[in-house]
Amino acid sequence: MSILSAWQAASADILARIDEPDLPVVLDAALKRLAPYDLSCAFAYPDEAAPLFIYNGLDASGRALDNYLKGAHLLDPFSTACARRVPDGLYRMRDLAPDNFFEGEYFNSWEVHPCISMESGTLAEEIGYLVSLPGGFMVAFSLMRRNDKQPFSAEEFALLQAVEPLVRQAVMRQWRHLRHEPSGQTANPAWSAKGAVMERAFESFGAGLLTDREQMIVQHILRGHSAHSIADRLGIAEGTVKNHRKSIYAKLGLASQQELFARFIEHMLR
Repeated sequence: MSILSAWQAASADILARIDEPDLPVVLDAALKRLAPYDLSCAFAYPDEAAPLFIYNGLDASGRALDNYLKGAHLLDPFSTACARRVPDGLYRMRDLAPDNFFEGEYFNSWEVHPCISMESGTLAEEIGYLVSLPGGFMVAFSLMRRNDKQPFSAEEFALLQAVEPLVRQAVMRQWRHLRHEPSGQTANPAWSAKGAVMERAFESFGAGLLTDREQMIVQHILRGHSAHSIADRLGIAEGTVKNHRKSIYAKLGLASQQELFARFIEHMLR
């Protein structure tokens, strides 16, 4: 009850700071009263453009953040969830991520992961409020614990989930003026001829060397899907996935998934 009493007092501060520049800082401090955490940030994702870095509770800057904004965000499960326009709510990243994501190169890469670039090792956990804005953006307000801490407990997550309606309204009010005009004339600008607009970054990778199916498998590998998961999603045998992977490595002159990731990041950021 003392925690909820503290939140009630903090919620009054949140409401008082709506439309003020320090609202995200006040919101951050209030949420930490419910469940302590180490890092936080907020990105606004439009339908088909680079995300906006709208709140820095990371003290982040430098190459990893630049690379994330230039395109590495396409490998982030929260970015993918925002592109799919999942329902607003509080999510554990592990519930949105592919099965092999946390063992993959993106999650552990200091070159493209803003948090990993500042910390030794990986995060213990990242959770986030996903909030739709009226101007076509979706915001991910992320809360993170460093790798020397425990993940958020079920009780802590429940507390943070209980205040989601107020967090959602605060985020919507604070960033309601963000606007983005999608390019193109399609009826639904969130989709291209091959699928989601966010997939376009993959379409030129290996073009002329890889088949459409191989390009699709590359997407799934880079996002952190195992061979079993890829087979299940594409409706093919796991052995077929492994054969495609061998073909991909041979055509691109690569020897490992790590080299595939490095080649893709180089391609994406040039």
